[in-house]
This record gives sequence, structure tokens and C-alpha cells, in this order.
Amino acid sequence: MKNYIPKLQKAIRDLHGCESVHVSTTRISEFFRGKLVWGGEVETFTIANHPQASTCYAWAYPGDDGKQHYTAVLRMPPVDSPRSAVKAALVAQVKNETKET
Repeated sequence: MKNYIPKLQKAIRDLHGCESVHVSTTRISEFFRGKLVWGGEVETFTIANHPQASTCYAWAYPGDDGKQHYTAVLRMPPVDSPRSAVKAALVAQVKNETKET
């Protein structure tokens, strides 16, 4: 995807107010009760000027509206890896969907 990393850096800036530098890519497949609930690449960034975190995980996902969305999760307990960032985002998404119903 063209301009993928810059779009993730923009998401980090918009969500957390930090500049970032791309460090690595990790392929994640997350299963729940034997079914794939999320699969994709999570990008790891170092971030500057955040009072509590020096690392951020970011990725894109297709929204219900058919558009590409971007998310960025700070490395702060309990998030300590790309996989735990995905799990935290999935839990937050389920909580948000539960509130809307």
C-alpha cells in the first residue's frame, strides 16, 4: 500500500501527539475459540515526547463503512508486544460495540 507507513505515523500523531520512527513489522494472526478474528501486519514505531511510552504499535483495518482505518496503541501495561496491542484493540472494539447496542 502506497504511503502506508506515513499514514500510520499520521494516526500516531493524531491519536497520541507524537512523532514516530518505523522500527519493524510483525505478522499477527489472532484467534478466538479456534476462529481467526484478526490477521495482518502490525508496525512498531519508536515515539518521542510521550510522558509514559517510547513505543507504539499501529496498523490499518477495513471499517464497516468500507474505508481503510488506522489505529495506534501505545506500549503501556498491559500492552507489551504487537500481539498484545492487537488484543487490547479488539477488546476495546467489542466494548465500544456493546455500548452502541
